[in-house]
Amino acid sequence: MGKNVWILIDNRAGSNSQARGVAEALGWPATEKNISYNKWSDLPNIFLGASLRGIEPRSRELLKPPFPDVVIAASRRSAPVARWIKKKTFGQVKIVQIMHPGSCGLGDFDRVFVPEHDSGKKHSPNIYYITGCAHRITPKTLAEGQAKWAEKFAHLPRPLTTVVVGGTYKGHEFTDDNAREFGREVRAYKDKIGGGVLITDSRRTGNSAQDAIMRELEGLPIYSYLWDKDMGENPYLGFLACADDIIVTGDSVSMCCEACGTGKQVQVYSGSNWLDAKHQRFLQNLFSRQLAFPLGSEIPSGIKYQAYNPAQEIASEIKKLFPSED
Repeated sequence: MGKNVWILIDNRAGSNSQARGVAEALGWPATEKNISYNKWSDLPNIFLGASLRGIEPRSRELLKPPFPDVVIAASRRSAPVARWIKKKTFGQVKIVQIMHPGSCGLGDFDRVFVPEHDSGKKHSPNIYYITGCAHRITPKTLAEGQAKWAEKFAHLPRPLTTVVVGGTYKGHEFTDDNAREFGREVRAYKDKIGGGVLITDSRRTGNSAQDAIMRELEGLPIYSYLWDKDMGENPYLGFLACADDIIVTGDSVSMCCEACGTGKQVQVYSGSNWLDAKHQRFLQNLFSRQLAFPLGSEIPSGIKYQAYNPAQEIASEIKKLFPSED
């Protein structure tokens, strides 16, 4: 049966996806604890300590015995909650953190899994560095996506290239110039290899950049699912599952890692004066490991692509906390 797991879930979709991906990789019985925060959660964790001060009363009611064997936390705000559980159980519960929780209480965690591109933050012996971030793209989810969506895209010629577009983030604007250049590079690649395109974008893309990209791709066989234009179920998983290769913008660590989780050829667009130093370090890690390649670069022949999911790596490290567990 394995150990019992609590996953601390809140309103951060990206953090939740990482935590769920790790729990699924563990394969142990897992229970989600949906945490709602109050105004005190905005305070730095040094003021909250190992406590439940930052969460609503209804969330506190969820955190009662029997306690689990391990707690997975994945955001700064959930770190005090995980630390409280460990304190409440006199250290019997193992607590692990996905992403750096800050220096306060860092030593309380049994493992902290930090992306290599964030290695400039405070180090501690319990920190384990990974490339990118955990995700939920597995052979099982890809098979499900293939079964559900393949017929929908059957009219498009092969090879199918999935294009995933991000956009502006934290003050780093995805300009129309970058959007046009991205569109031109995708177009040049498809003119070279032929086939169709599956394209989706983000609310961060913006209408102007979206239009600029789509103008460059006019005339290609395309199935699109665009923010604020298309309705219905999001085919993102089907796009990843049915693609022969993938092109993604480099502004999102999670999008890049999910693409690399397919085990297919991945090309990444970095743009001009767009990505910050942290994102550039992350992409260099991907490129150096040949998990992905810069868009438009010469890709070596004969590469055997392998699916990369840090969730598996993280799960293996968590299991080391329980040496007697099979």
